[in-house]
Amino acid sequence: MAGTARTVLISGCSSGIGLQLAAQLARDPRQRYQVVATMWDLEKKGTLEAAAGETLGQTLTVAQLDVCSDESVARCLRCIPGGEVDVLVNNAGVGLVGPVEGLSLPAMQNIFDTNFFGAVRLVKAVLPGMKRRRQGHIVVVSSVMGLQGVVFNEVYAASKFALEGFFESLAVQLLQFNIFITLVEPGPVATGFEGKLLEQVATAEFPGTDPDTLHYFRDFYLPASSELFRSVGQSPQDVAQTNVRYTPLTALKAMNPSGSLYVRITHRLLFRWPRLLHLGLRCLAFGRVWPR
Repeated sequence: MAGTARTVLISGCSSGIGLQLAAQLARDPRQRYQVVATMWDLEKKGTLEAAAGETLGQTLTVAQLDVCSDESVARCLRCIPGGEVDVLVNNAGVGLVGPVEGLSLPAMQNIFDTNFFGAVRLVKAVLPGMKRRRQGHIVVVSSVMGLQGVVFNEVYAASKFALEGFFESLAVQLLQFNIFITLVEPGPVATGFEGKLLEQVATAEFPGTDPDTLHYFRDFYLPASSELFRSVGQSPQDVAQTNVRYTPLTALKAMNPSGSLYVRITHRLLFRWPRLLHLGLRCLAFGRVWPR
């Protein structure tokens, strides 16, 4: 195995998609992968180690990694034999929801530091080796919000749009080095993190926000968001490509590149026709049970 296994470095493995992916690759019957599963806080490694089972210490290693720190990235790579990474999975990310007037600039900058610059930092660290060997694969866990903006998620969507632009541009150059980039764009993923985030923002103050906007956020957006996760939320195990249930919304942007069609229709669904929106989500959930 040691001579043929590909070294896979995955960020953000304390829960959700990163945890599931790390455990799945480590359990590969053909032992094609040597997984380095990383997280910022090693005190949260218990769930991953339990999921890894007998692969822990064999085909899976847990390591500390703060994607916002050059020193942390360098230290993590020094723990990998030869420092060579064959597959990089940029999965670490954080969310930010709420009226933009009530969000601080430091909080917004933190989103970009983690979601965008964290991914860039890792790429810069592994790319020289990949180019030298003329092979490699970079997987980026983006979001459907990297394709289409969503109300009250402006900063998070912006960080994912930045990822899409950066890696689509980089992919052209890297073909010359036999290095491939894959952008994974999930829809809503039902994890404890998302549920906790929605609970927190439901009672947050958002200072500086006008009463009307707070009303729209709490009484329109939050109920619709909760219904969305209940109806069409994917499990981390299922995440492999963009949630096809978002296709009607992303298609609106393709039909009208100006974006005005998407903006008008989603505005009406959320603020004027909320019952129709909830009915549509329930129909999509029903459609999940009866595949075509």
